[in-house]
Amino acid sequence: MTSGLWELVLQGVWVTVQLLFFSALLATAVSFVIGVGRTHRLWIVRFLAGFYTEVFRGTSALVMIFWVFFVLPPAFGWQLVPMWAGTLALGLTYGAYGSEIVRGALAAVDPAQKEGGIALSFTPWQRMKLILLPQAVPEMIPPFSNLLIELLKGTALVSIMGMGDLAFSGNLVRLALQESAEIYTYILLIYFVIAFLLTRVMRGLEKKLKAGVGKAATKSKAVTSEPAGIGGVR
Repeated sequence: MTSGLWELVLQGVWVTVQLLFFSALLATAVSFVIGVGRTHRLWIVRFLAGFYTEVFRGTSALVMIFWVFFVLPPAFGWQLVPMWAGTLALGLTYGAYGSEIVRGALAAVDPAQKEGGIALSFTPWQRMKLILLPQAVPEMIPPFSNLLIELLKGTALVSIMGMGDLAFSGNLVRLALQESAEIYTYILLIYFVIAFLLTRVMRGLEKKLKAGVGKAATKSKAVTSEPAGIGGVR
């Protein structure tokens, strides 16, 4: 490829990275708001959070992008640029999946921890902030890592709006060169490199968070300690 075509591909990479960043921020916020809402003591909050989750999990991300870009703006008399339309559609959709990760991690916290917070007269917000989230968040990282990779692959859907992301730019280069195998191989490799880097970052974050709550230290101790004999005598 010529330098000009490579520049077009790199511009597409930059657009994809921006879209991934903004939609991941929105999806994370939605995940925690809806996920915590699923555990709320008021049934109406649980119902609304559950309704949101079912609606966005049960609809196509591709159709949602169409709806946000072509249907929603005329209803309110304004127009969204493709970047923000893609961010909104992807963030809301993948946030629904992330909310189940948050809900499951909070539910997995030992009930004795929750009871301890009640015994200490903590408010629900204090129990969530000081007891539940510090223990639940490290367990969310592996599934969130998978969801982030799925979101990365989902960014290719915005090319239907004519947005110059990696998939759209790669297709333009393919049309210019009339060479499918080489171009699409390059595009696949670029997606793989981005996904690999994201995985490494999330793995490092997981280790750091688990060390913060003492899980890494506990694991190290278990490995180095000698096995006890019968009755606890070594």
